[in-house]
Amino acid sequence: MTLIETNKKLAQHWLQLITEGKVEEICAITHPTWKMHGGAPNMPIGPDGVRYLFGTFDHINQKWEVNLMVAEGDKVAVRATNTCVQNSFLGIPGRGKQQVFTCTFIFHIVDGMMMETWRNADDLGRVLQLGAQLVPTLSDV
Repeated sequence: MTLIETNKKLAQHWLQLITEGKVEEICAITHPTWKMHGGAPNMPIGPDGVRYLFGTFDHINQKWEVNLMVAEGDKVAVRATNTCVQNSFLGIPGRGKQQVFTCTFIFHIVDGMMMETWRNADDLGRVLQLGAQLVPTLSDV
């Protein structure tokens, strides 16, 4: 298996572990200096950042499905769809509503360890699915 194939397999495994909520197994493949860009504010680095991230959400039942994966060198880009039910998201009650949203991840993987993750998700789409409304305001500018 080539390095690129190995890294793609690790990226897919990472998302599967998130689906299963296996925090400590994720931490076992997370480098001590791992950083996440586009995650929760004030996240620590390394495995403590993973634990912190999981601590920011209340009960969640989710499934990640990989739609597209492209890799080059030590980077793997993944476009995935998440289907979830969560008690609340960004302070908006979930009321048992299923949310479906897409996300793009770029994983930096070195020696079988996650070094860095970039996340860009359709969080606006999620809050709108939960019933949030955009209310324009007029300013005196």
